[in-house]
Amino acid sequence: FILQYMSGFGNEHVSEDPRCPGALPEGQNNPQVCPYGLYAEQLSGSAFTCPRPTNKRSWLYRILPSVCHKPFRPLEEGHLTHNWDEVEPDPNQLRWRPFEIPKAPQNKVDFVSGLHTLCGAGEPRGRNGIAVHIFVCNTSMLDRCLFNSDGDFLIVPQQGKLLITTEFGKMLVEPNEICVIQQGMRFSVEVFGETRGYILEVYGAHFELPDLGPIGANGLANPRDFLVPVAWYEDRQVPGGYMVVSKYQGKLFAAQQDFSPFNVVAWHGNYTPYKYHLEKFMVINSVAFDHADPSIFTVLTAKSTRPGVALADFVIFPPRWGVANNTFRPPYYHRNCMSEFMGLIKGHYEAKEEGFQPGGASLHSMMTPHGPDADCFEKASKARLEPERVAEGTMAFMFESSLSLAVTKWGLQTSNCLDKNYYKCWEPLKSHFNP
Repeated sequence: FILQYMSGFGNEHVSEDPRCPGALPEGQNNPQVCPYGLYAEQLSGSAFTCPRPTNKRSWLYRILPSVCHKPFRPLEEGHLTHNWDEVEPDPNQLRWRPFEIPKAPQNKVDFVSGLHTLCGAGEPRGRNGIAVHIFVCNTSMLDRCLFNSDGDFLIVPQQGKLLITTEFGKMLVEPNEICVIQQGMRFSVEVFGETRGYILEVYGAHFELPDLGPIGANGLANPRDFLVPVAWYEDRQVPGGYMVVSKYQGKLFAAQQDFSPFNVVAWHGNYTPYKYHLEKFMVINSVAFDHADPSIFTVLTAKSTRPGVALADFVIFPPRWGVANNTFRPPYYHRNCMSEFMGLIKGHYEAKEEGFQPGGASLHSMMTPHGPDADCFEKASKARLEPERVAEGTMAFMFESSLSLAVTKWGLQTSNCLDKNYYKCWEPLKSHFNP
């Protein structure tokens, strides 16, 4: 099987597995008898009556409908949570060392059992909120799949590639790529050794491309660079039981069935999983003086009900040229009405050369000050300002949210990765005041 994709963000796609030509019904969604004796099933990602630009749905033509399963029973959720009151709030600047991946022979952990909630806000029942999860795993999901009833997963692999089988087809997602698995889509993750990454989950909104305003029609993440899998099916009986895991109201539940859920022979619609390579991002930047706001680095946004305010933005800091004249070029000191969670896929982040490592993270909470460490400030204040490559060989990213994020007990204590000395990187800053 050769991995193939269709391109375009939010497009109306049609796809059928080449083993069954003509599997898509002609001219209608729900004929009395579907080709090849398939079942028609609609997956709705929006209310039926949403305005057309935001209306999301796909029709799946499958060997058996997904309703054929035994009842859901509670499943141990491990470190997955949406209980934001486990520990007292912590407004401090927080930084984590790289999260540890369990070693395989002693402790086999797949994608589902390797989910650990780090922080979040809001709650899935009210359909408003976000969560940030870390995944660490060392083995593939075997005869089990996951679907998220609560919201969308934006998955950022940092170490190890993911071969993700979905109801729509297969995607290979490697570090420096991202993928989005939208609400309700069943998927299974195959890994090839020790694997780690980050997940931004949003309840109650879908990711979309940001408006470009005066930038114009082109730039940032271009729609053509988003890839959608092509239809692929397996007609596989699983007499021992196939486990379908549902994340529902923040908890995990499992149902057994005796066949693979990846039995979709053809589909059409605009509600799909998709992936994107971060190297394709067209960077916009200041070419005279001062900084443009980091919103120019937004790849995807999940809008809130307030115009111009995101429930969550996914922002990257890719390799680029720095040319601003008479300007302190690293990020400036800052207090923000948004929450900023940062992760590092590879390389060294310019404002924190030490301590902020690939596979680690930082959280600068609402209105908590942050900015370059003392070393970075001194160097950049004295640097000769010539055109220079910034962030070469690096990819840092940010999940930014208008919600005030609570950190979990796992994040503050159990993970044992919290850097208790983070605040010390600013202590050497000294006054240069000269009246």
